[in-house]
Amino acid sequence: MRGAGVRGAGVRGARDRGQVALEYLGFIPILILVAMAGVQIGLIAYTAQQAGTAARAGARSASLQQSAAQGCQEAVSSWLADGTSCPAAYGADEVTVTATLAIPSIVPGWDFGDARKTATMPLDH
Repeated sequence: MRGAGVRGAGVRGARDRGQVALEYLGFIPILILVAMAGVQIGLIAYTAQQAGTAARAGARSASLQQSAAQGCQEAVSSWLADGTSCPAAYGADEVTVTATLAIPSIVPGWDFGDARKTATMPLDH
């Protein structure tokens, strides 16, 4: 009696191992999706940080009567610099630069828009 119970458990255990492998394979796409979402959120945050840096650098350059666009381009990571736009608006005693960077997407076809930051600096007369 005792031997029959052990033998039956061994057969069931072998089948369970195959079931666990299939469950794991079914869970892999969910893990990949979560990982991609985490990377995309990181890209969005990094692009927003780079837009703020570009706006401040562009405003600093423009306040010293230099090119705001060049200041922006030099402050941004090279792989983000292509989609950078930094127009300057001059006031009586200050300059305002708005940096706009395209947010890269790791999923083709998904568009997350632009990161836009503004900085104002006094003009250096």
